[in-house]
Amino acid sequence: MGVDIGGTKIATVIIDQYGEIYKRSEVASDPSDKEKMFQQVIKSIEMVLKGSKVQLNDIKGMGVGVPGKIDRENGIAIFQNNLPWRDFPIVSRLQDYFSFTNIVIDNDVYMATYAEWKVSNTNKQDTFVYLTISTGISCAIIHQGSFIRGNGFAGELGLFPVLAGQSLNGFENLEKSASGPAIKKLAEKRLNTPNLTTSEFFLKYEDNDKEAKVLMNEVVGSLAHGIYSIICLLDPHSIVLGGGVINKNPFLLDLIKESLKQYLIPEQQNSLERLYISKLKSDSGIVGAGLKGLSS
Repeated sequence: MGVDIGGTKIATVIIDQYGEIYKRSEVASDPSDKEKMFQQVIKSIEMVLKGSKVQLNDIKGMGVGVPGKIDRENGIAIFQNNLPWRDFPIVSRLQDYFSFTNIVIDNDVYMATYAEWKVSNTNKQDTFVYLTISTGISCAIIHQGSFIRGNGFAGELGLFPVLAGQSLNGFENLEKSASGPAIKKLAEKRLNTPNLTTSEFFLKYEDNDKEAKVLMNEVVGSLAHGIYSIICLLDPHSIVLGGGVINKNPFLLDLIKESLKQYLIPEQQNSLERLYISKLKSDSGIVGAGLKGLSS
C-alpha cells in the first residue's frame, strides 16, 4: 500500500511488486486541524481497502509519502508548510489505528524518485536524479542504489539562486522563478491579468502571446540554470523531470534542453541525451510509497 499525503489531497493505492496499481482512492485534505487531517488519511486508506476487498493482513507493507521535513527513523512528520502537523507521530498513530506494524515514511519527493529510479531500468551503479517542478521545486539523488541525503536537507534545489529576468538584483531562487505558483504570480503581473491560472498562461504562450513568450524564456532559463548546477556537481547518468508543471506541458523539455546549450561545454553536451520526462507522471509519488512499503 502506498499513501501520498499532500496539502490538497490524499491518495492511497494498493500495488503489486512491479508497481502496477490494483486499486486507488483519493480524498480531499483538511489542513484546518492536525486531527482532522489525520482522519482524512484514515479515510483514504479505509476506502481503498473497502473498494478492493483486500484485507489488511494481505498487505505486505505500507509506505507513506509526506512533504517537508520528516524523521524516517522515528516515523515523525516534523514540519510541513502546507499541513497542520508539527512533530506529528504519523507512523505510530497509523500503527495504533490499524494494528499494522510494517509502515515506513519518507519525504514525498524521495518516494517519487524511488519509483522513477525503479522503472528507469538504470544501471544500479549509476547516479540518478529526479527533479520535481510543481507547487515547489526539489530534487533527490540516488547514487549506486542509495539516496544521498547529506545532513538531512539535500536536494532542496528550489532554494538555489538563479538568473531571473526582472528581479531587483538579477537573482532569485529557483522556486520563486519557475514553480507553478511562481509562474502564476509572474504571469498575472507581467500580462496584467488578475486571476490568470498557470494553465491559461501556457495557452497564451502556445498562442504566441508576446509577453507570455518573454516570460516563458525567463522561466525556462531559470530551470536550465538550476539543472546545469546538477550537471556540474554530479554529472548524473539520468535526470528525470516530473511534477505537475512539466507533466502537463511536456514541450518544456525541448525548451529546457535548448536553453541548457548556452551553459554546456563540449564535454557536457551528451548530458542532453540523459534528460528525460517522468514515466509515471502524477503516480510517481504514490507508486514510490507503495514500493518502499514492499521493500521495508
